[in-house]
Amino acid sequence: MTAEVFDCNRSGTDSCSVCVWRFLDGKAGHRNQVLGLTDAIGRIVQVDCHDIDVSRALSGIKSLLPGRLSALDDLPIPALLVGAGHTTHIPMLASRRRYGGRTIVLMKPSLPLFLFDLCLIPAADELKRGPRNVIITEGALNRVQPSQTLELQRGLILIGGSSSHFGWSDHDVLVQVKSVIESNPQIEWTLTTSRRTPMSFVAAWQASGCHGQMVPVDQTGSDWLPKQLQCSATVWVTRESVSMIYEALTSGAAVGIFKLPELRTSRVTRGIDSLVARHLVTPFAQWQASFSLEGSGHTLNEAHRCAELVAQMFRLQSDESVVNQRRVA
Repeated sequence: MTAEVFDCNRSGTDSCSVCVWRFLDGKAGHRNQVLGLTDAIGRIVQVDCHDIDVSRALSGIKSLLPGRLSALDDLPIPALLVGAGHTTHIPMLASRRRYGGRTIVLMKPSLPLFLFDLCLIPAADELKRGPRNVIITEGALNRVQPSQTLELQRGLILIGGSSSHFGWSDHDVLVQVKSVIESNPQIEWTLTTSRRTPMSFVAAWQASGCHGQMVPVDQTGSDWLPKQLQCSATVWVTRESVSMIYEALTSGAAVGIFKLPELRTSRVTRGIDSLVARHLVTPFAQWQASFSLEGSGHTLNEAHRCAELVAQMFRLQSDESVVNQRRVA
């Protein structure tokens, strides 16, 4: 492979920037991962991002039908094509073949790894061997950045819901939530739900009279949680909410996890057990011994780490003229 300067003027942008096509499948979690990486790249080099919805006409093999990709002809030539979610894989590969650029997939893909230029795969996926085009990440990437403005008097409680890995009980979760809040009356608590949270839990919370403000997920926007994590020094998360656990860890907050019964041993349960074993999070039962929750002292900023590696691997550079370079075969 040889290095070649990418002529930014070909992209049609007014300034010399890295053109990024972001393939989105309509799922909030996947969007969060893609924006987490591309936002971090944008803090290293100047980027020009274009979002491509693959949830309909370009979903999966539909992107291979005649004329489907022509809708992208007016976009600037991409240097990077980034996506998360299985339905983004074929559209990304088809777009690379037609328009060029380097593909970055943010998950263990359903297609062979060698088809992509780079795969960012969470350690919990337990990939047995890492090829040269694989970066193993600590959890899924996200948009949260380490905070310098955490407030000791602010706490955040993130409630998930039923899953295939853990059981769920409104009563048991509410008892734990009330215990945490009542043991820390000096903290201003904010509680939010997820799309998996049963309405029965919301009703139980409202009837409990427990101190704290609930903000249901349908009243939050995409920036709400990152902003809350920038100022909340204490964060509690239900055990199955893996993405929210890693978002809380990235902020630098002290993170506790509520107990849920395991339905089966899986890569998800093993991943949570690993966080506990490394003292990155505090389980509820351990917290009960002292009613004290302290931060791990471990800095976690995977989006920034991966963005730096992407910039290095694909020779993205930022100076006064913001030169965008990439490798070509």
